[in-house]
Amino acid sequence: MPTDPPAWVLTRRQVIGARIRAARTDADLTQEALGERVGIDNKTVHRIEYAISDPTLTVLLGIAKATGVPLADLVRE
Repeated sequence: MPTDPPAWVLTRRQVIGARIRAARTDADLTQEALGERVGIDNKTVHRIEYAISDPTLTVLLGIAKATGVPLADLVRE
């Protein structure tokens, strides 16, 4: 039975989601356009940006490539 992640994990997910949202808007992409480039639907993009779900490494790499932002910049502490 899965347990809820600790509060610090949720906080980090919110920070990363905000960075992804900023990178997307800076790249002048809609959630739909980013999703198409990454191979996910716009609802998944929304859930990642608002820290509702955890993206896989493959998705994070795709987001970084699609937005032109290095992965390290999206997930740094």
